[in-house]
Amino acid sequence: MSYISRRKWIGSGLAVTAGIGGASLAAPIADRYGLIPPDGGGLFGPGETLTYAAHRLVTRNSLAREFSTARISNSPYPNGRPPKDEIFKLHQASSFADWKLDVGGMVEHPTSFSLSELKSFPSRSQITQLACEEGWSYVAEWTGVPLAHVLNLVGLSPKAKYVVYASLPIRNATWDSIDIDEALHPQTLISYGMNGNLLPIPFGGPLRLRVPRQLGYKSVKYITSLTITDSLKGFGKGLGSADAEAGYSWYAGI
Repeated sequence: MSYISRRKWIGSGLAVTAGIGGASLAAPIADRYGLIPPDGGGLFGPGETLTYAAHRLVTRNSLAREFSTARISNSPYPNGRPPKDEIFKLHQASSFADWKLDVGGMVEHPTSFSLSELKSFPSRSQITQLACEEGWSYVAEWTGVPLAHVLNLVGLSPKAKYVVYASLPIRNATWDSIDIDEALHPQTLISYGMNGNLLPIPFGGPLRLRVPRQLGYKSVKYITSLTITDSLKGFGKGLGSADAEAGYSWYAGI
């Protein structure tokens, strides 16, 4: 994917205003450079496009703020209850010994990774804030394998544009997606640890995709699959996530 320079972007007036005029101006050039989000249509589409394109051009390589251990929250809010489905309870009873992360789509070597395999890979720990669109937040230390490492292992196609990730296919399963820039960012983790321990079940254990540069709903819990693709049109309603279909923004950069 090619990128317009930051100077040209600003010179074109695309980042001058967040109003409808600026957003309408942004759309044609954003489309030219592949910066239209999957929910870029409809009434709010121009605004979604302006936000996504501006963030990608200005903050493409930026890092989410990392904190000291003194800033870790004493009582983090898990938001939601663990799955009650029988299949999840069986996994829990076996300490998730059979839990798998299936990685497929536009890769050379589709692979299923066990928890033990994922934990054997190079890991990263980071103390970052999980911020919810509802107004609450907490700081925690997350440990896991960088998503980029797993994508490199399976042979990511140079034509890939998105990674779709989904939770265990049970009654309350959910799914979301991020672009390849976010997927390859060093802070994007397949997380299996929190605050020095295994990732607690209420917080998404055994596996949660941690996307610290975006709002909390992008960090889906209980993930079991990654699908690499060049288009999101074949997933759900084509808006990029279950949350986008419910009215949230697909891109939730902070």
